[in-house]
Amino acid sequence: MNLITRDYRPEDFEAVNYIWQQTGMGGAIRGDDQDVILRTIEMGGRLILLENTAKNEIIGTSWVTQDGRRIYLHHFGILPDYQGKGFAKILLDASLKFAKGTGLQIKLEVHEDNEIARNLYVKGGFKYLGDYNVYIIRKYDNL
Repeated sequence: MNLITRDYRPEDFEAVNYIWQQTGMGGAIRGDDQDVILRTIEMGGRLILLENTAKNEIIGTSWVTQDGRRIYLHHFGILPDYQGKGFAKILLDASLKFAKGTGLQIKLEVHEDNEIARNLYVKGGFKYLGDYNVYIIRKYDNL
């Protein structure tokens, strides 16, 4: 198997959306569509892909966005068939290299029940921020 990290290209959207659906991260159904991806890239973010070039298959994603103050790591995941093989570390290292190059802090959210991801992030250098609750408004229709 030959793994590489590379940047997202518009023709990758279906494969990326598939990964997000298979890993429970949502995808286009949550508003993570092609236009949003490209807009975040134009604003200085990156969508880093982990590709198995032997099969021409995208097996992981790391979507790194920024607001000028911080880098945000989200939609970080590996296809289930490839999990547990250490491939997430390759993707995390590429993500942290990008973040470090910006000079900005990096922040992420991870579900409290996702012990595997939490362990990966701690090993990668992340520190638990504290007892924060996260809130979101996905649609403004009811306001």
